[in-house]
Amino acid sequence: MTRAATLVEVAPRDGFQPIGPFIPTADKIEFIRAADAAGLHRIEIGSFVNPKAVPQLRDTAEVLRATADLPDLDPQILVPNTRGVDLALAAGATHLAYVISASDAHNRNNVRRDTDVSITEYGDMVRALPPGIRLRLNLATSFDCPFDGRMDEGFVLDRLARLLEHCSDVEVGLCDTTGRADPAHVASLVSTCLRRWPDTAFLFHGHDTYGLGLANIAAAWNAGLNRFDTAFAGLGGCPFAPGATGNTATEDAVWMFRRMGVETGVDLDALIPLAVRAAAIPGAQPGGRVRAAMIAACAA
Repeated sequence: MTRAATLVEVAPRDGFQPIGPFIPTADKIEFIRAADAAGLHRIEIGSFVNPKAVPQLRDTAEVLRATADLPDLDPQILVPNTRGVDLALAAGATHLAYVISASDAHNRNNVRRDTDVSITEYGDMVRALPPGIRLRLNLATSFDCPFDGRMDEGFVLDRLARLLEHCSDVEVGLCDTTGRADPAHVASLVSTCLRRWPDTAFLFHGHDTYGLGLANIAAAWNAGLNRFDTAFAGLGGCPFAPGATGNTATEDAVWMFRRMGVETGVDLDALIPLAVRAAAIPGAQPGGRVRAAMIAACAA
């Protein structure tokens, strides 16, 4: 049977969070509805973080409530700590993405604590979760840290093993936080993870900072992965990873997989107008190539 690729749309969280001018809540809701209509049903719609740190996402609870009527939508909420978990559950979230950095330096910069402390807190949180809550574990700086540089693969695997001791029934996001990962590194870590934990679902989260976004997705795919984070219009960037720019554009990934004969379930013709609107958001720094190429082709 031919493998299909699942794209998790992260623009409403990772893509919007570095934008300075506040995006009206109604606009965020409309973007999510349009993405869902284009076939992107799994969407990271926001995050419960300190609004002083990421003011753009202070309306996540309202966005979650306003999109609850979409029957196919799987709204994912990023949470960086137990306080975020409590807020997300109180708002009615049922799919959480908990983030921990493999790098101590990045973890301290991101959530103000060492990774060892975060691992302990993660275990406590897992044991306290109510039934029916789906959990994803994002291991940030799996490949590279903005402060420490390239991450040693053995070190990353050790951190992941300790986390999976707390809960093995979890999807793990291997995150290229800085966009400095290369295809060989991605293929190596992905292959090792799939061999070591064959019953665990893995996902690749990359950025296109150095133009390797699609190459890294292709490397992860060829290594056996079939789940990927992407963002329409290539929006994104981590406020806690200096220099990290946008995520790999969803439209670019859809086009690549379509040319490879891989099904994504996404309507590219419906996605392009959405990406064009997103690229025009005040303060946005869009990326990607397919959007402009398809517009030019239609105009020719």
